[in-house]
Amino acid sequence: MNISSLGLAGVVLLSGALAQAPIERIPPMPKGQQVPVIRVESRLVNVAVNVEDAAGAPVPGLVKDDFEVLEDSKTQQIAVFERDSATPLSIVLAIDSSESVLRNERLEKGAAKHFVKALLRNQDELDLMEFADHVREIVPFTNDPKRIDAGLSEIRRGNATVLYNAIYLGTQRLAATSAADGRRRVMVLISDGGDTGKGVQYSQALEQAQRAAAMVYSIIIVPIAADAGRNEAGEHALIQMASDTGGKYFYAEDAKQLEPAFSKLSDDLRTQYVLGYYASDLRSREGEYRAIQVRLKDPALRTKYKLRYRTGYYAQAR
Repeated sequence: MNISSLGLAGVVLLSGALAQAPIERIPPMPKGQQVPVIRVESRLVNVAVNVEDAAGAPVPGLVKDDFEVLEDSKTQQIAVFERDSATPLSIVLAIDSSESVLRNERLEKGAAKHFVKALLRNQDELDLMEFADHVREIVPFTNDPKRIDAGLSEIRRGNATVLYNAIYLGTQRLAATSAADGRRRVMVLISDGGDTGKGVQYSQALEQAQRAAAMVYSIIIVPIAADAGRNEAGEHALIQMASDTGGKYFYAEDAKQLEPAFSKLSDDLRTQYVLGYYASDLRSREGEYRAIQVRLKDPALRTKYKLRYRTGYYAQAR
């Protein structure tokens, strides 16, 4: 299925991190009296959080009372808390197949296959895409590593790099996945960060990722770290997107470094805390961006550890 023709006209679905909460009603009035029913709509917002020490190592063993969550500077009650998250994953793996990136196909495809086998569990699903002159969905969401292996063998080289189109369309696919069981949505990009295509702009790609509640992880390919022709603007864009969506970025100077980068990415997803709270007043502020802040209650821990999480979402009642 080629989804490059979907464009921006596709319906953008609400963040998969939001789930319908029960509707509250006032007690019934005595028979014969009528009163309007009051409905308070709220939705569960799940936030995946990584806690790291100064060396970047994950910090285990924290409990619910160690955290506090704020939405638009207002403290929220944490209703869901999970450690070493076992919640399901929906992953889009998007590989830049342009000539500037896809140089050692055997090593690159082999690293991707090992990553899939190590990460994918029974409750997870993965969608495989490639992007160069166009975005192409090679394997729709599946839990079968053999189908993904076969799809990796179908990757074709191209010339241009429609990076932001890939992020937009990939996170749009994530937005359509189930939100059940606190499912986390992840987009993994392998690219040098250069966008040479036409269509989607960076701001549109970021907004779509935020609407989908997708964490964007990037493995940035740099042939020579000090290369004067290196696309630093593209790298910075991927770094900023990772920061805004709660993802992370890794560097790989050649195909041999892809394997350890994938390993670190997998570890990052396996050591997340998941915090959930019920957001209210969605209908009165529908379509507005809401800022999320997560922090540790203990000031001493705040200075000791660093937190990564998505910085907000778009409110929508339904």
